[in-house]
Amino acid sequence: MGEALLSEVPKLKECPHLSGEGEYVHTEFIRGIDMMKEDFKLPERGKGYTAGKSCITDVVIDNKPTKHLLDPGVFFPCVGAFASDKEPLGAIIGHEVAIIFNIERPYLPLLRRPAYPASPKSREALETHIKGLLELGVIRNVGHNEEVEINTQVIVAWNHGKSTMVGCFRALNTYTVPDRYLIPKIQISLTEISQAVYITTMDALKGFHQNVVTPRARKYLRIIVHCGVYEYLRMPFGIKNAPLHFQRMMNEIFPEELSEGWLIIYIDDIIVCSKTWEEHMYRLSRGLTKIQSVNMKISLKKCHFGFKELKALGHVVS
Repeated sequence: MGEALLSEVPKLKECPHLSGEGEYVHTEFIRGIDMMKEDFKLPERGKGYTAGKSCITDVVIDNKPTKHLLDPGVFFPCVGAFASDKEPLGAIIGHEVAIIFNIERPYLPLLRRPAYPASPKSREALETHIKGLLELGVIRNVGHNEEVEINTQVIVAWNHGKSTMVGCFRALNTYTVPDRYLIPKIQISLTEISQAVYITTMDALKGFHQNVVTPRARKYLRIIVHCGVYEYLRMPFGIKNAPLHFQRMMNEIFPEELSEGWLIIYIDDIIVCSKTWEEHMYRLSRGLTKIQSVNMKISLKKCHFGFKELKALGHVVS
């Protein structure tokens, strides 16, 4: 039955998400375990099969995978690996971020700046970003009685009507000792993926923000905006060595899986490859168990489970 189903399911190149009550993830299954059972029934809240595509719409309620999301034996024990409303952001254990200067004391006037001028529209956007980071525990407010030696300016970048808060860490980066760790070459990773039959991609939610900053380094990661001074408690985007620190951390978390050749990691992108479905379920279970054990959180919306063809590392692979 499984082989017959396999021959009838066309390949999809994208995995759209549906909106509505709760959270829905639309996922292609080549050989979904539940789907192959004789008594299989679609989830009550599911949308059923899309026209001519033979894909299942799976339901995720309160950010928890249901029994229809692949194999319950894989996902239920590892539900803590996924971000939820109660735990929207992980705090990865044992990999705090430190900042080491290449001189004994940096030239402070370069690192102490006033807030960057901003338009009313940009000010409103900044306030929204600051509020969100405070709620997640990524930053904290620096009190008036605290000595502030470093203030990094922050600007708002706009792209297609959407705003992004960007820290101008150039001055700080000039004084930071560079990390010589290497990022894997994408082409080598793509070659490894192309040998797989089943591919799963996962994404560490707000990856860098899951890294806790050492207490000593926090004072160097202070930002200034029109509404005050704030200090990063988690690793911000834009500082020197951030991608290298994250890559090293991931390699140290998954040494066995990487050495066995079925796990590929490119900074915060996690890819599981297998040649059989049973093997894929086993490897997913191993990966998610490790993710949960270090208190990392995966973005369920950005996960794509058990594809034969999908977009990974900016390329369509199969």
